[in-house]
Amino acid sequence: MKKIGVLLSGCGFLDGSEIHETVLTLLAIDRAGAEAHCIAPNMTQQEVVNHYSGEVMAGESRNVLVESARIARGVITDLEQIDTLNLDALILPGGYGAAKNLSNFNTHQADCEVDKKVAAVLQSFFKAGKPLGFICIAPVIAAKVLGKEHVELTIGNDQECAKAIEAMGASHIECPVWSAVVSQRGKVVSTPAYMLGPTISEVAKGIDQLVDELLKLL
Repeated sequence: MKKIGVLLSGCGFLDGSEIHETVLTLLAIDRAGAEAHCIAPNMTQQEVVNHYSGEVMAGESRNVLVESARIARGVITDLEQIDTLNLDALILPGGYGAAKNLSNFNTHQADCEVDKKVAAVLQSFFKAGKPLGFICIAPVIAAKVLGKEHVELTIGNDQECAKAIEAMGASHIECPVWSAVVSQRGKVVSTPAYMLGPTISEVAKGIDQLVDELLKLL
């Protein structure tokens, strides 16, 4: 059975992983007959957001690994231990955690930095020819880490993010929410998800497509 890693960045779309996207990814992997393994870095979140009010909760601190464990039902591996899982592929769901915790794209755009361990893992998978999947805003991380490889990515049709992706060396391709883009340069697949929305059923179609295309690359 193929083993697919799902790299999380917290719990909740405003400061961590987008929960719908993550659950849909886990479901798609299971339905495809593969085995999902949740992973997250053991680090402090950049900020904590009240998902009811949308306001930043000043003075509150949360851990990315601990929060991600909520979605994973407690079965999760510290990113530092990823090599123990012997994974065949890796997927990054979206949510602002990708732009706040796994990177600082939220504040620095094309001049962002990606967490060193996250960047090292992505480079390792890419060089080993292992497929990588990026959902929603997560393709900006791929652009920063793999831009010099001129990979093709999508975040839907958001012009500002598309310009940032191009500025980091990758190529942006517009894509509807129900589909996915498979790069012609390396085994990289991406889908817009909630960068476009608008409904969970449409987002599910794109994520199903991403997982299907990812598995074809194995």
